[in-house]
Amino acid sequence: MSNLMAGNEVIFSDDKLSVYNFGDNFLSEKSNIDKRFFEGGTRYRDAVQIIVATGEYWIFDYGVVVFWAVAAGERQALINRLKSDNTLYIENIEEHLRFTFSNELIIKKDTIVLPDNDPLTRLAISHALAQSNKLMEFELQAQNKIMDYSHIPEELAKLGKISISQKEIAKIRGTLLSTKSDIILHYGLLDTPDFIWEYPEYEATYERMARYMDIHQRVELLSKKLSTIHELFEMLAAEQKHQHSSFLEWIIIVLIGIEIVLFLVQELKSLAS
Repeated sequence: MSNLMAGNEVIFSDDKLSVYNFGDNFLSEKSNIDKRFFEGGTRYRDAVQIIVATGEYWIFDYGVVVFWAVAAGERQALINRLKSDNTLYIENIEEHLRFTFSNELIIKKDTIVLPDNDPLTRLAISHALAQSNKLMEFELQAQNKIMDYSHIPEELAKLGKISISQKEIAKIRGTLLSTKSDIILHYGLLDTPDFIWEYPEYEATYERMARYMDIHQRVELLSKKLSTIHELFEMLAAEQKHQHSSFLEWIIIVLIGIEIVLFLVQELKSLAS
């Protein structure tokens, strides 16, 4: 694809479509990114369109950027700038596809054939791509936590107890709860974008891309992973409660033992006198 005009303003220099995840809420007030960086862009709800000499990119408020034919050098310069300004960059979450234009929407073998020059068609597709990329982040978080603590149910099944301290159990519970809360708080990002409610004529395009990326099936699988984390959390809570109860029982036993010893000492003194 060479100098292909799409819309009235954007000239695409090639057919590359790239998606990058730069971390959560990198457009928030807490971010160090200079807001002047986005001047001249057009906002559509939670996405901003930036047009450059070689193409365009869509920046989503939850940290995902979708590049449409932005030249490699310009794209890398932007990535470097976002990485330096943002505290969190998820370097291993990126995807690359290709696109072209024809008479109908076709999506196969990581190639998207666009039916028109409409930038909102590209936005609908970008929404699905950004959600898929963000979903990948959540999937990795959930999977990593399950893997990190997979030894706990195995140890419990083998030994009947967990050989870690009450303090360590509390820390693990906190970590699991934090991961689960972080994902649940952002679960709405995986729903139909607000953009679609405002422009319902683009819903079919969005849904077509969402189906190709298996978003709905992956969300269901993520829900099951969250259920696994919840079960692990509940198991640790029960184990922590059991350890606490056992600790109290031992305190009672020790106190009773001390009381018996004191009683015997008192009895011996009485006999001696």
